[in-house]
Amino acid sequence: MPPARRRTRSYDHAKIRAAVLAQLGHVRQAVAALTPDELAAPTRLGTWTVRDLAVHIALATGAVAGATALPEPPKQDFALLDWPLRTVEQAAAIDESTRETASALESTALPGTTAEALGELYDGTTRALADTLEVNTDDRLIATRRGAMRLGDHLVTRAVELIVHTDDLNAATGRDIPLERQAIAACVRLLADTLAVKAPGGSVEVRIPPYAVVQCVEGPRHTRGTPPNVVETDPLTWIRLATGRTGWDEALAAARVTASGERADISGLLPLLA
Repeated sequence: MPPARRRTRSYDHAKIRAAVLAQLGHVRQAVAALTPDELAAPTRLGTWTVRDLAVHIALATGAVAGATALPEPPKQDFALLDWPLRTVEQAAAIDESTRETASALESTALPGTTAEALGELYDGTTRALADTLEVNTDDRLIATRRGAMRLGDHLVTRAVELIVHTDDLNAATGRDIPLERQAIAACVRLLADTLAVKAPGGSVEVRIPPYAVVQCVEGPRHTRGTPPNVVETDPLTWIRLATGRTGWDEALAAARVTASGERADISGLLPLLA
């Protein structure tokens, strides 16, 4: 990972905590209302069904409580900006644990009660997370799959997971699960900063109003007036581009992204998060 121009953005962690809990609540309410047919429906995530996706969201969020129950690591060895570009390393393990839990829920639930089993999983996850956040500070170090990091930073990554996968649920079910503004903001900003880390430079300006503006890509740095190379898009399109849910050409054709300047094609840098 290029070490140059690494900038740590500040987050309002009180708002992040509230947004994570609120977004988890939105998903919990939606999952409880899903029919068996909806739970068995496919998603845009390979072979995962809606049930698999719902389980993954609960596991990914609930891992926070499990991590704080373990002894605190002696030192931090993983920073927030390391997280997006290294998630692919854990993809196989995440897929396996998700499928195991989903299968266990299916086998232990009575016929037609998988939604109820999921509801119990979400209720337990929500209680454990709320209790954990009440007694642990943002500076508390926790062990994650990728290394020891600050709890506050890890919660930013949970906001990203929740927003990305709530959007996946909406796409798969046709529902309109709400997206928390503070969680969207954190997701957009972390993914934008990841782009700047992946392709350090100042020749292209990427704008995702109202949440983020970053410069990236090696070349002449622009300092005054209108930048010669500009990419601009809305928050959800940026999240979908950065996570591979939407292709660059598709977004351009639909006028959901604009790119002006000879260096403005950043398709080769995407996606950032698998």
